Amino acid sequence: MEPNAARGSRSSIRWPGEGDPPGGDSDDSAFGGSNAISPATHRERTVIVGLQTVDVSRNQVDESLDELVRLADTYGLETRRRWIQVRPKPSPPTFIGKGKALQIADEAKLDGVTTAIFDDDLSPGQHRNLEHLTGLRVMDRCELILEIFRRNARSYAAKIQVELAQLRYMLPRLTGAWSHFSRQRGGVVVRGAGETQLEVDRRLVRKRIGSLEKKLAGISQQRKTRREGRLDELSVALVGYTNSGKSTLMNGLTGSHVLVEDKLFATLDSTVRHITPADHPDILLTDTVGFIKKLPHGLIASFKSTLEEVHVANLLLHVIDLSDSDFQHKIEYTAEVLHEIDCDEKPRLMVFNKIDLLSQPSKLPAIVRSIYKNSICVSGETGEGLADLKEMIFRHFYVKWNAREILLDYDRSSLLSSLYDFAKVEEVDYRPDGIHIRFRCSDTEFSRLQISLGLDPDAATGKA
Repeated sequence: MEPNAARGSRSSIRWPGEGDPPGGDSDDSAFGGSNAISPATHRERTVIVGLQTVDVSRNQVDESLDELVRLADTYGLETRRRWIQVRPKPSPPTFIGKGKALQIADEAKLDGVTTAIFDDDLSPGQHRNLEHLTGLRVMDRCELILEIFRRNARSYAAKIQVELAQLRYMLPRLTGAWSHFSRQRGGVVVRGAGETQLEVDRRLVRKRIGSLEKKLAGISQQRKTRREGRLDELSVALVGYTNSGKSTLMNGLTGSHVLVEDKLFATLDSTVRHITPADHPDILLTDTVGFIKKLPHGLIASFKSTLEEVHVANLLLHVIDLSDSDFQHKIEYTAEVLHEIDCDEKPRLMVFNKIDLLSQPSKLPAIVRSIYKNSICVSGETGEGLADLKEMIFRHFYVKWNAREILLDYDRSSLLSSLYDFAKVEEVDYRPDGIHIRFRCSDTEFSRLQISLGLDPDAATGKA
């Protein structure tokens, strides 16, 4: 690949509705071109590059690069080698040293490597300089995550959110080599007198960003309307690091069949299902997009409407992959994202998942339960511990409810079944004078019950 070739077509952003071109060699994407990485019958070779600065340990760099290898594999790239350079701080023009960049380029040519992926965000200038120096297609972690998100987006909302994040990422990285961009839109943009191609491209991108933001605002309003219809229902949201087993856990708790894959970011759209214990009210369970270390801020902003499901939840289930040796750091990363979206004060239950993957016997579950008091160890795959988890979820709501009792006339016994929908029924006693029911429910639901049954508003008990 010629060093300059990559710059003219470095992104592979697609407009909604456009698929990947066969073989990745078409120039029919909004930004894409022949050098855009795309799935193929053979796996393209890549190297990954990390930087160890004075405030980062070697172990932290290694763990981050391990994850970057998984991200590259998820995208369909074969990692041939990892490079780590030790420097006090990044080099402003090339991130790593120029000598190291040339060394990477020389070995890449011998090994048939076409791509270099950097574990940290690169500035537009660093991107450009590294591609000129190495002759390789250069990506950073942010761009790779965006590409994986683009490929996994299925719903209309997810596609809009991903494209918006990609456009925000690419806007400062536009160069004057985007002559195909105005052609792609079929003459929509007409260059004014003295206006450069780069200015046309930037104006078109900003216009597209504005259009997507309006569409996303409409989607957000629709979701808000749907949520308002469920405000009185009990709601729980699954949050956690990507690939921690949230979707498997949702299937186990609800009996549904949400997509489960052993890949990073297999699920992007929030999914809502019902948990229905035998004698408890329905509880809504929402699966959300997984978090990841160094999650691009543009993605957090673009997926705000999806993450709003976390805001309205009454309880968060923080799902952790206990079989992951780095699970403690990933707990911290998830907490950081929750803080960033202002959800760190939400009630939270720590759910340590995948205990079926631990070596037997293992003392780890007992250790984590002693450290994290409000926690439980389960297996979403085998179902171990899920019954206890359901009871813990319900108990979170149950302990805040007051004890109530009513006496129903037998001709109104049909109301008993509806009582199970919003209350914890503790005792039903069929007496000569009627059905005596002891239960617990929220103040809001009891007020509604009083109105529907014509009970005294000031009474905690009554006859109906």
